[in-house]
Amino acid sequence: MGSSGFSWKLADHPKLPKGKTIAVVVLDGWGEAQPDQYNCIHIAETPAMDSLKNGAPEKWRLVRAHGTAVGLPTEDDMGNSEVGHNALGAGRIFAQGAKLVDLALASGKIYEGEGFKYISQSFESNTLHLIGLLSDGGVHSRLDQLQLLLEGASKRGAKRIRVHILTDGRDVLDGSSVGFVETLENDLAKLREKGVDARVASGGGRMYVTMDRYENDWEVVKRGWDAQVLGEAPHKFTSALEAVKKLRQEPKANDQYLPPFVIVDEQGKAVGPIVDGDAVVTLNFRADRMVMIAKSLEYEDFDKFDRVRYPKIRYAGMLQYDGELKLPSHYLVSPPEIERTSGEYLVHNGVRTFACSETVKFGHVTFFWNGNRSGYFNQEMEEYVEIPSDSGITFNVKPKMKALEIAEKTRDAILSRKFDQVRVNLPNGDMVGHTGDIEATIVACKAADDAVKMILDAIEQVGGIYVVTADHGNAEDMVKRNKSGQPLLDKSGNIQILTSHTLQPVPIAIGGPGLSPGVRFRNDVPDGGLANVAATVMNLHGFEAPSDYEPTLIEVVDN
Repeated sequence: MGSSGFSWKLADHPKLPKGKTIAVVVLDGWGEAQPDQYNCIHIAETPAMDSLKNGAPEKWRLVRAHGTAVGLPTEDDMGNSEVGHNALGAGRIFAQGAKLVDLALASGKIYEGEGFKYISQSFESNTLHLIGLLSDGGVHSRLDQLQLLLEGASKRGAKRIRVHILTDGRDVLDGSSVGFVETLENDLAKLREKGVDARVASGGGRMYVTMDRYENDWEVVKRGWDAQVLGEAPHKFTSALEAVKKLRQEPKANDQYLPPFVIVDEQGKAVGPIVDGDAVVTLNFRADRMVMIAKSLEYEDFDKFDRVRYPKIRYAGMLQYDGELKLPSHYLVSPPEIERTSGEYLVHNGVRTFACSETVKFGHVTFFWNGNRSGYFNQEMEEYVEIPSDSGITFNVKPKMKALEIAEKTRDAILSRKFDQVRVNLPNGDMVGHTGDIEATIVACKAADDAVKMILDAIEQVGGIYVVTADHGNAEDMVKRNKSGQPLLDKSGNIQILTSHTLQPVPIAIGGPGLSPGVRFRNDVPDGGLANVAATVMNLHGFEAPSDYEPTLIEVVDN
């Protein structure tokens, strides 16, 4: 007990017993949508998930996994794995990503923070460089935040600004880059009228330049480095608008994969390489595709590619991208402080915990689940197992990924009876869904379903309970649609593939031989979201959730 009277001890649930083994299974990128030929979950053979959906109606329902339900600003904001697992683990809704940045910009708090003070030391005699995804997609970045930051920084003394743009075409429509560049160029022209030397310095497509993730391909980051820092690229233009328009005319050109370019002056000299004394901000609020560039900008000791020169800069991220690595060490907006997560409570109350996924989602069932906190709460009580993901290939090449290995490790953990909770993420629907390969995504969904079956079979053997859910949608809708829901076609009449997450709700199912009779989903939490899952799981472990948690989804009726 602290002086405030706080206690980790959870009250016993009046009707539910302790001591059952509970499997919490998160299917990544597995939403619920209309069954049609673009719904890979519907097309795939998924007998395990089908049996949950078609079983007892009071033991299967949908929950919200996007927008305000996971702390994002609007209902147009699709969910993602980071905020989804934060909500699943924390049991409460915290302002996230874009919303945190919006609040900091609106209040002006961003300009009072350590990060901004740090970079502003370069304003007097050097250049401020802004690097990030140029779109209004709202998944990794938003154009209006860049616009506000340009305005705020120039008002606070930035005299020379260079923007290094990454075109999108993944979270927004392909081809929309042209409009975004026009908007940015207009804003920069207005700044120049006010005496601020502001212009675009370089660019490239997000999937080919800078925005790789999980150390999949450092060449992507190197292409960005060469253009942004060294001012070198295969394509040189005198304006960003000309650059994007020209490069889009190449055969098979696509915003996601535009080659790197630099903007040059009349003498053919790059207008904005990054040099000693400059300040650099990476604009994206979403972390996964910023970690690698952050390492290249921050680490003096670095061997992933030849940087040629490593300028002494003041670098800050929009947010801190990796709490574990404290990367970057300077950032403009502080993360949500997520204390008292369900995992920490349960460990304090004797619940032995096993967590497992493969590399690409391992952090989600550990770090993000535990409130953006790395490591164990109590190593005696917990075991976290990471299975290495395939590297150097896109996930549609081996769409089964490591689902079987994850399921085997989880099955063994259940059958060992050493754990009260086993928590697992099956990444297939999301990682393969992102490739836009429909056939491969169908294979991926079946592989995830096979894994679910193996885990549920083990729960059956030990008399346990399962909670099967997801973190956001993806594989259930693989086509872009117009306002009335009809598939969109490109100029050649082919469907436009949707590679992004969706706004769809996700399923949650409960069951297993250990589930007490009379447990069912309540009818009075119709807008339940991912944050309601934590209290639900705590109840199934035999505990009441803390009073400030989002309400449980279940009730116990006397039969």
